[in-house]
Amino acid sequence: MIKSIFTVIAISTTLTVTAQRITREQYVNMYKDKAISEMQRSGIPASITLAQGILESDCGNSYLATTANNHFGIKCAGGWTGATAYHDDDQKQECFRSYDSAEESYNDHTDFLVSKPRYASLFQLASNDYKGWAEGLSKCGYATDPNYPERLITIIEQLNLAQFDSDEPTTYIAQDTEAPKEVYDAPAVRADASFMINPIHVHKVEYNNGVRYIKVIKGDTWEGIAREFHLMVSELLRYNDLDASAKIGDMKYLYIRSKRNRAHSDCQTHTVREGDTMWSIAHKYGIKLRRLRRFNHMAIGQEPTTGETLNLRSSK
Repeated sequence: MIKSIFTVIAISTTLTVTAQRITREQYVNMYKDKAISEMQRSGIPASITLAQGILESDCGNSYLATTANNHFGIKCAGGWTGATAYHDDDQKQECFRSYDSAEESYNDHTDFLVSKPRYASLFQLASNDYKGWAEGLSKCGYATDPNYPERLITIIEQLNLAQFDSDEPTTYIAQDTEAPKEVYDAPAVRADASFMINPIHVHKVEYNNGVRYIKVIKGDTWEGIAREFHLMVSELLRYNDLDASAKIGDMKYLYIRSKRNRAHSDCQTHTVREGDTMWSIAHKYGIKLRRLRRFNHMAIGQEPTTGETLNLRSSK
């Protein structure tokens, strides 16, 4: 019996030691569809997401990736209430977020960047500007490594990841300077013009003041938009400073994330035109209505006069 136990242990140890590492190309094939889906959801280039995943998780082979499904090295700060894992980083035994799956890590990576004001400027960049995103992530403080942008760009260009930043579906073609080109199998795709990578989303996500919004189309309902973006109707109304009496047919566009506390730095003031309301001005600049009122010492229900200048970033 004892001999059998040690035999099992020996076999288990051998399997662990000889287990093959995930290669960069294998990692891309495993997560490219998820990265594209997150790009469609947020505007973050799929190439950037994949390159960060490769770099931060060592292609899914790192301790955090294998024990906590954490592929982006995101720590517990920022009000995290989920599961945690501890690992030495800048300091010993730092707290990192832990997920039930790698897909959840990808979801949280998107939500993390979208929700942090310091990354807002990145969402003014195009989703195919991977160099701008790489430089911007570093400037915004995502990583302390001064070579972080160059490392991301090198990975993207060696593996030809920029091909995933297009709206067109594609088979992964590796372009690694360390190995010959190979074409990897991918599911067959339809050639018709109606093909969509993520058919669940029928609205194109755009950005104003770093805040995600969609244009309202004929036939939309509050419930349908909320369901599409995994929101409650009450959240959708709150993000747009609306109450339950609001009619969706009166809306041209809707924010699907909370608006900012102030307008973009290029928009310091607004001169009131005929027909402007406090709500329409706040909506135009992607700022919260209550903050616009506070900046201009306006009470609830009070409206500006034509020609008046309103502050959009700070109090008068």
